[in-house]
Amino acid sequence: MRLILREAFVEASLFLESAGVAESRTNAELLLGHLLGVDRTGLLVRWHESFPPELTADWQELLRRKAAGEPAQYIIGRQDFYGLPFEVEPAVLIPRPETELLVEQMIELGHALWPGGSPQLVDIGTGSGAIPVAIAVECPAWRVATSDLSPAATVVARRNAAANGVADRVRFLQGDLLEPIIDAGLAVDILVSNPPYIPSADIPALQPEVRAHEPLSALDGGDDGLVLYRRMLAQLPELPAMPRLVGFEVGMGQARDVAAMLRAVAVWDEVRIIPDLAGIERHVVAVRRSPWPA
Repeated sequence: MRLILREAFVEASLFLESAGVAESRTNAELLLGHLLGVDRTGLLVRWHESFPPELTADWQELLRRKAAGEPAQYIIGRQDFYGLPFEVEPAVLIPRPETELLVEQMIELGHALWPGGSPQLVDIGTGSGAIPVAIAVECPAWRVATSDLSPAATVVARRNAAANGVADRVRFLQGDLLEPIIDAGLAVDILVSNPPYIPSADIPALQPEVRAHEPLSALDGGDDGLVLYRRMLAQLPELPAMPRLVGFEVGMGQARDVAAMLRAVAVWDEVRIIPDLAGIERHVVAVRRSPWPA
């Protein structure tokens, strides 16, 4: 019996739904497009074509992996972020849409503080490289550096920089938080980070596909989820000068504590808390409009 692509999609959606997969239709569509090598528009154009029988085994394997709880982004090896393609694998956290708001803030405020200039931006905890690569693409005059403790994550981030045409404009350092930045003597103008912020005790309650597949080192923020923020802020005085713009992504209920930490280390012109599209206080940004006293 001839099976058309739309029917294969419907069957897959129902199968994934019965396996308890959230957003089963979205996942089925994403996997089918990946199988055929087309985007959503290309899939819809071919909606009434016959399903290629030679791809049946591959299709069943994709659905098996998704039904077992593996994130679709790891299955297809890709996640778009800020309109750019990023390779993802289990060594790196999957970039989230809410982090795009942090990138927007850093770009907007950076241009306001250094109009036409070339500030030094440093990203801590690069993971897939989503934040520094997106900013390097959008701000070609800026100098961009990033650090990560994980050698495997650094390899992935380098590949993503190359794939998006900024390999020669992002400096990759490896080490613990700000330590490699301090060792390199970089004068940081803009500091941005989306560090691990899940309290250790909350890890077992995370969605299974996050808990079982994404790297624990990119999730666990210590007893209260704030350990990495404290450590980064404690390292700031070791830099040649204080950054004039700092942006952090934070977990639910953490924004006011992180804002208080920032106010405790320096006198900023503004410390703002920015909600994500769901209304959760997701980012904390500190701004110094004039240079720090020498």
